[in-house]
Amino acid sequence: MNGPVTSSRLDLSAFAEQSFAVLGLGVSGLSAATALRDAGARVMAWDDNDDRRAAARARGIEPADLNAEDLTDVSALVLSPGIPHGHPHTHPMIERARIAGCEILCDLELLTRAEPDARYVGITGTNGKSTTTALIGHVLAELGIANAIGGNIGAPGLTLPPMGRMGVYVIEFSSYQLELLPRAVIDVAILLNITPDHLDRHGGMDGYIAAKRRIFDGQSAGQTAILGVDDDICRAIFDDLAQSVGADVIAISTREARPGGVYVADGWLIDDRTGKAGRVLELANLETLPGLHNAQNVAAAFAACSAVAGESVEAARIADAIRSFPGLAHRQELVGYRGDVRFVNDSKATNAEAAAHALAAYDNIYWIAGGIAKEGGIATLAPLFGRVRHTFLIGEAADDFADTIGDAIPMTCSGDLRTAIADAVAQIESDGADGATVLLSPACASFDQFRSFEARGDAFRETVRELDGFMSAGRGGAA
Repeated sequence: MNGPVTSSRLDLSAFAEQSFAVLGLGVSGLSAATALRDAGARVMAWDDNDDRRAAARARGIEPADLNAEDLTDVSALVLSPGIPHGHPHTHPMIERARIAGCEILCDLELLTRAEPDARYVGITGTNGKSTTTALIGHVLAELGIANAIGGNIGAPGLTLPPMGRMGVYVIEFSSYQLELLPRAVIDVAILLNITPDHLDRHGGMDGYIAAKRRIFDGQSAGQTAILGVDDDICRAIFDDLAQSVGADVIAISTREARPGGVYVADGWLIDDRTGKAGRVLELANLETLPGLHNAQNVAAAFAACSAVAGESVEAARIADAIRSFPGLAHRQELVGYRGDVRFVNDSKATNAEAAAHALAAYDNIYWIAGGIAKEGGIATLAPLFGRVRHTFLIGEAADDFADTIGDAIPMTCSGDLRTAIADAVAQIESDGADGATVLLSPACASFDQFRSFEARGDAFRETVRELDGFMSAGRGGAA
């Protein structure tokens, strides 16, 4: 939560005396079941997983097998987004709910019904959602606009504090969640980009695109649609929306000038929303938001915060707030320096596509990579190998990565992360490499050596901070 609010708990009294079925007791489902129960609703909750049912019991919620319950008088089925309801199959409970005429939705839909007077900024896209969401929340807070961040990042919807008429919810939406918003309308809706992802869940690319596009459903005059137009799919959606909706439709681009939009040119963020193109922010100065992919995130955040704040807030104030963004943990997080050597934690890069963003953002890289490789390995990163001075390989993928890299990059098979950091420091000293970057961007899952990418990133941060002469950047979140 960013900015002051008068109460820490949502008023869900409108749902009292109603009946809800909750299917899926992960983080969002269990929080929804708990909040609805505490508000006086009748809640029947179920999960096919024994451990999650046990977690519900620990919260005082006795699981009820929904396959045996009468759903005739149930107001809605609150569905955890991860449960399939069309592709690649449909959970049997969902079919029963449909037959009973039960509305099917997710916790974020209930949030919008509980807080109808608040404003909503929604962010989706294949890549960049979390950074853009966190950046918008940070900027709004710096402008003195109370806001709460949640959804697919951070807190589940029904655990967020009330915002009221003066506040803003900044919500990251996955494609799964967008399919479960039957009535919600987003005031400032952002679609960053679309590349193939989750295709089995959506029945193919057309289904995935349709899910992402839902973020603009219901928008009208006084609301804002912001779209990245650097990929063909989003460009086509932009062209269609610009002709068919009453909302203000704004293009953002890192590749070309967009009259009436926000774009990048000659290393600057350009604001042309009023037809008077002007430089607002030099991107090279954003040390916690490096690379072209982050330039798109910055453009989206600038456009969104301008829409929320209104004309009374000068662009320079928004630019200053962007400059002060501390970065998002594990996503090209600047941990700090040892002399002029920077250490960057990009543990969230669990595949080659994600690692490519980081490799393209720096020069003179000492790259730590490895773990459990994803399909395809790192062959697609070959065009970026020239940016790397030395590679330090860890985990199960080390041998395969070594075969792929071959003679293209000098390498050391370090085995584990702590050894890789020590090897990198020693190699930089041996090379006399000024201005080097030690980059953890594994292009792999973490589960061979760590329980999660967060645990891997935390270990990198903690180990680096132990180095003699290390100076923290004071950014990127606590360990």
